[in-house]
Amino acid sequence: MYETPELDNETFTRSSAIRIYDQDDFEGMRIAGRLVAEALDMIAPYVVPGVTTGELDDLIREYTLDRGGLPACLGYKGYTKTVCTSINHVVCHGIPGDRVLKDGDIVNIDHTVIVDGWHGDSSRMYAVGNINPRSKKLIDVTYEALMLGLEQVKPGNTFGDIGYVIQRHVEAARMSVVRDFCGHGIGRVFHDSPNVLHYGRKGEGAVLKPGMCFTVEPMVNLGKPHVKVLSDGWTAVTRDKSLSAQCEHTVGVTEDGVEIFSASPAGLFRPN
Repeated sequence: MYETPELDNETFTRSSAIRIYDQDDFEGMRIAGRLVAEALDMIAPYVVPGVTTGELDDLIREYTLDRGGLPACLGYKGYTKTVCTSINHVVCHGIPGDRVLKDGDIVNIDHTVIVDGWHGDSSRMYAVGNINPRSKKLIDVTYEALMLGLEQVKPGNTFGDIGYVIQRHVEAARMSVVRDFCGHGIGRVFHDSPNVLHYGRKGEGAVLKPGMCFTVEPMVNLGKPHVKVLSDGWTAVTRDKSLSAQCEHTVGVTEDGVEIFSASPAGLFRPN
């Protein structure tokens, strides 16, 4: 098995303080973010009824390696796959394998690459064949919540401002925000400070400053927010078996707003 270098544990470690990066660092994040976005663009035509999640994993791994990237999840804390494939009521960290996608499924594919030591992390939703209106509404609300959260990413705002608008939008649609998982700082370290919550109050939390890099990745359930992790130690599912969706971008705080490093070059981040 191909394994990625243990960059988190050896070369770079999680910081207790929020790191501030410069413009040269941002260029590294742009390159990593573009590759992860291109990989998720590439896989879109393959997310169809009859394909297995293992086949999708193989395609993304080969694509990433062929373009000079390393799959950050492969070998990370014992994880044996390149991506996470979370279907229907799976909230996150679904493990690719023999599961065959069926018409009407919704699936989140979460991928992280390393390019020259920099991490690009993104996940997006894919509709398998013809999905029902409730599934489409869930995906739409999750995407909208992410983008509303990113509108709050600017110097002088707080992380609480991000969580507040996400929570407000989701709950107005009578859905719920998962609280067991959150976004995170990112750069040379895969999971760095701070934890980025997708709920909260205006004005609370650390103040955003130019040079901060992190992910925003709300997970939204059609039912209640409670989740449980299965016996494999990875797969998280909704306790009430309601559908779940997630959208994620890697971003950096600029002097006057936000730069989305993982924006889709082909405009495919939001399913039609």
